[in-house]
Amino acid sequence: MTSALKKQWQNLAFSGLILHEILDHPLEDETPQARLKQVGMMTILYTMSQAHQKLTLSNIIEITELTRTGVKETVDLLVKRGMLTETMVKNSMGRGTARQFEISEDLLNKLSSFRVGQKSD
Repeated sequence: MTSALKKQWQNLAFSGLILHEILDHPLEDETPQARLKQVGMMTILYTMSQAHQKLTLSNIIEITELTRTGVKETVDLLVKRGMLTETMVKNSMGRGTARQFEISEDLLNKLSSFRVGQKSD
């Protein structure tokens, strides 16, 4: 299978996985709008991750053009769900700290289960 086709299958698998994880497992007192924002945010974060961009609040704000509060609220819910992991790193100026995120290993392991049985090139 060509690399481009594998990439498309992986993207489709990720989309299906996050839809299932977010829509089928609502958090207590969570609105449908909040779940939809999480699906959109995970799609953006996955694309950023695939492009080897750091998942920091500043980078996410720059790409989405959302407010800091809007990004923080949605990302915090994704951390609460266990879909993202959070670490504190030095900020871009090297003087303070910044929150940096990664797609959780648990979610990536679930995604990799979609690849079982495929032949590798």
